[in-house]
Amino acid sequence: MAERAGPGIVERLEPGLRRILAPNPSAMTERGTNTYILGEGRVAVIDPGPEDAAHLRALLDAVSGERVSHILVTHAHRDHSALAAPLARATGAPVFAFGDAGAGRSEAMRRLAARGLSGGGEGVDAGFVPDEIVADGAAIEGDGWRLEALWTPGHFGNHLCFGWGDRWFTGDLAMGWSSSLISPPDGDVTQFMASCERLAARLSPGRAQVLHAGHGAPVRDPSGRLAWLLDHRRGREAQILAALGEGPATLPALARRVYADLAPALLPTAERNVLAHLVDLHGRDLVTARPDLDAGATFAAR
Repeated sequence: MAERAGPGIVERLEPGLRRILAPNPSAMTERGTNTYILGEGRVAVIDPGPEDAAHLRALLDAVSGERVSHILVTHAHRDHSALAAPLARATGAPVFAFGDAGAGRSEAMRRLAARGLSGGGEGVDAGFVPDEIVADGAAIEGDGWRLEALWTPGHFGNHLCFGWGDRWFTGDLAMGWSSSLISPPDGDVTQFMASCERLAARLSPGRAQVLHAGHGAPVRDPSGRLAWLLDHRRGREAQILAALGEGPATLPALARRVYADLAPALLPTAERNVLAHLVDLHGRDLVTARPDLDAGATFAAR
């Protein structure tokens, strides 16, 4: 089965589409990052993956005798974007993305970053700069293929999905194996919800459609998966509001209330997730933050 191939093995998912799994399995990446090769002859590489010499060799071997004309990056997390520059040097192809690692942040997240909040260790590729900026709605065309870029911030501010007919390359917005990590100031729950709804609106009822995600197997029920992601976030929001019903709390205390059975080693990640929801709830005037909205605040329900 294509879904079970190991790192470095070229999988032909359908005519004109190949996939290579990067050798970076983890709790955040499932079996590793999916790198896609679109087209034949003159091809696009979507999400080159982590900066790993073996993965670069596998990619170059996979396109031997072909020309890479485009390198497309869904977002600037290192497990997706770090190999873009080495691949560009090896092939001469330009790198396309929405912008650098700070592009696409909401005003709320820009304020948090200005106050000193940094990412939560999820691997921001801080030096990432594309050769070509891709605007929301832009068409990117190659030899026998055409992609539509859809700006879908939430997991990351500069996140793009790429539409290829009835297929969407969704990066870390929508995956089949897990919900997306949302860690301010790069992650934004308000943006994430809007992006899931926006992508859902682009799907055509009654047609066979697939999401090719950055991690995990193809998602063959896109509408159902996007609905689950939205419901999951709404459920987490309800848990946080219920926990605040017990009284004001700091972020660590609130995360322990919400994730009562979570292993201590995973609590820092849980705190980032709770903070993302709190920023959203604060923006909707459902919670207060004293003295100011940041990770050190004391939060209370209104």
